[in-house]
Amino acid sequence: MSERKPRTGGEGAGGGGRRGRERRFVVDALARVEGEGAMTVRLRGGKVQEAQLRIYEPPRFFEAFLRGRRYTEVPDITARICGICPVAYQTSSIAAMENLCGIEVPPAIRALRRLLYVGEWIESHTLHVFMLHAPDFLGYQSALDMARDHPDVVQGALRLKHAGNALMRVVGGREIHPINMRVGGFYRAPTRAELATAERELQAVFPFARDAIDFLAGLPFPELEQDYEFVALSEPDAYAVEAGRLASSSGLDIGPAEYPRHFVEEHVAHSTALHAHTSDGRTYLVGPLARYALNQDRLSPLAREAARAAGLGLVCRNPYRSILVRAVEVLWAVEEALRLIEAYEPPDPPAVEVAPRAGVGAGWSEAPRGMLWHRYRTDQHGTILDARIVPPTSQNQARIEEDLRAAVERFADLPDEELQVRCEQTIRNYDPCISCSTHFLRLAVERD
Repeated sequence: MSERKPRTGGEGAGGGGRRGRERRFVVDALARVEGEGAMTVRLRGGKVQEAQLRIYEPPRFFEAFLRGRRYTEVPDITARICGICPVAYQTSSIAAMENLCGIEVPPAIRALRRLLYVGEWIESHTLHVFMLHAPDFLGYQSALDMARDHPDVVQGALRLKHAGNALMRVVGGREIHPINMRVGGFYRAPTRAELATAERELQAVFPFARDAIDFLAGLPFPELEQDYEFVALSEPDAYAVEAGRLASSSGLDIGPAEYPRHFVEEHVAHSTALHAHTSDGRTYLVGPLARYALNQDRLSPLAREAARAAGLGLVCRNPYRSILVRAVEVLWAVEEALRLIEAYEPPDPPAVEVAPRAGVGAGWSEAPRGMLWHRYRTDQHGTILDARIVPPTSQNQARIEEDLRAAVERFADLPDEELQVRCEQTIRNYDPCISCSTHFLRLAVERD
């Protein structure tokens, strides 16, 4: 990937100061796991005139792939949408199909699904927090560079991620694109002895998950507060993961079938990814900050105390502190996994029978990056006639642009290289399914 060198000039050149110039930041390519894009920000007089996250990846057509397939195939097809959070896609698709077919699985199956899901939260959050995001705050080019000065942190994070992967392997059949989930439950329930292996790994990494929050709380966080409309699943007696009703900071309380009446997707000229907003035109935020704001009182006592000690308060509106919320969610997820393993009773049978029927069904779950909604329409034979999937990154895309605008205006006095780093941090706050490359932006700055 080539990097264009900054060009300078325009008003303020030769001593007029940065805020008097027009500065145009151009991102030629964003290397992502599931997409390709670019970014343009134009700044004049300390005010952002343009801020676009331009996604130019051709459509991936998963909804089209699903048409004509059997209703039983959705978990395996949708899992291929993402290699980092396949369980989220499987869970949301299964929830939609079970809703369509009018069945509710027994508590033992739901608990096993939750156990698999928190394993994904552990591995996904850990990858983002320690390998992709923390180096930005500390001035390192990569986690490998960070490891020279903080070997215990990086090694502990690798062990923590491995524990999440081990849980996914035991419950899901393998770590990437698990194969054990099906509509109605699981093909096979793990034994208590098999779960004991994952339990030992989780117990071993628990102290690191707890203590790492103190390390992260000491990072130099840029000061920026945003007025978010928080949207997340919520349950009365649990931190919502694999099920719940959709709540918002403005009082929304809906079931999955009602989602299209309250949220709208639309094409924008600069992106092949749809932008989402509320039905009255407002952007909204899904993901860790939203979950924490709406559900923090349902975290475990230890996770709540860790959040308090880290300075998060009851609601966090600083997007750069989302790394802390993710770390708190990792601690909670390790606790929750250990609790579920201790209480585990293998479901017998591991799945309930699900008969096909004509209809429409919708379902959702909380992927590590935020709420993920699915809807399917089938005929009487269970053949899929229509599919619609709304992932968290597309829901957050317009909100990312607003954060970029606010961050560039807030930190406009920074030198170009430092402002570039700040733009990278701002986008990475969302963990938007980027590639394994820690520094994924190559900015050229033009001053006219």
